[in-house]
Amino acid sequence: MHNLTEITEKNYKKLSIQVGLDGFSFCVFDLLTSKVLSFKKVAFFSFKDSNKLENAANLLSDNINSNSELQECYDEILVIYSNNLSTFVPHALFDEDYLGSYLQYNTKVFETDFFAFDIIENYEMNNVFIPFINFNNLFIEKFGSFDYVHASTILVTKLLDLSKNTDAKKMYVQINKSTLDLVVVQKQKLVLYNSFDYKTPDDLLYYILFTAEQLDLNPEFFSLQLFGNVHIEDDFYKLCYTYIRNVSLLNVNFMKSKNDFTETVNRENFILFNS
Repeated sequence: MHNLTEITEKNYKKLSIQVGLDGFSFCVFDLLTSKVLSFKKVAFFSFKDSNKLENAANLLSDNINSNSELQECYDEILVIYSNNLSTFVPHALFDEDYLGSYLQYNTKVFETDFFAFDIIENYEMNNVFIPFINFNNLFIEKFGSFDYVHASTILVTKLLDLSKNTDAKKMYVQINKSTLDLVVVQKQKLVLYNSFDYKTPDDLLYYILFTAEQLDLNPEFFSLQLFGNVHIEDDFYKLCYTYIRNVSLLNVNFMKSKNDFTETVNRENFILFNS
């Protein structure tokens, strides 16, 4: 498989693949209309920490080889890495020669690690991260050339776009299978981004309320919007509603013009569908 480069060979399709250690999902976009043409999600079973990356790479390879859509040619291929190995750095404090230094405060960094960064020009910052190098090698073998970004780059950029007319601080929380991404924005400025591991709804509420306390956000007034794997009937949503007055599911009507999926599916795949 390879990317198409000659204009006469173009099929005007883009493949986006979002991948983490617990599985991957992908969708195909029509480049002329930006509509999502197809979508699929594949979950990996749990692994021991000692061999999680290797086993996940093997399962990813098997699934790519067995999926007909991933054998086609695309004009563009984008890989989106989902992990908690990233940090945002303002342009004014950024130096490409010291990428590992930015990450050492929130994750264990090794000399053998490969570092990358996304430039977010509109918001004058960079996102430094560690991609899964095993996955990178696999994608090079399968696809040839491709671009890759960190999931939090798409997440934060889109939420900043949505905060254009937001005067007060607003908190967004994306619920994943075993992690949550917490973003606070105000007037298209990033106030805070962090990712936490969780096991219970109480864990989720603790991180939200602790963050609110640190940022002087009163639970009676600040706005909390939830998306990802969350529904109004969930224990977590009900728990949030008990302690936070202004809680709601993220309005994703703006995404439905680009696909025919339900609001629930759009909230669950916010990053992928906005890639």
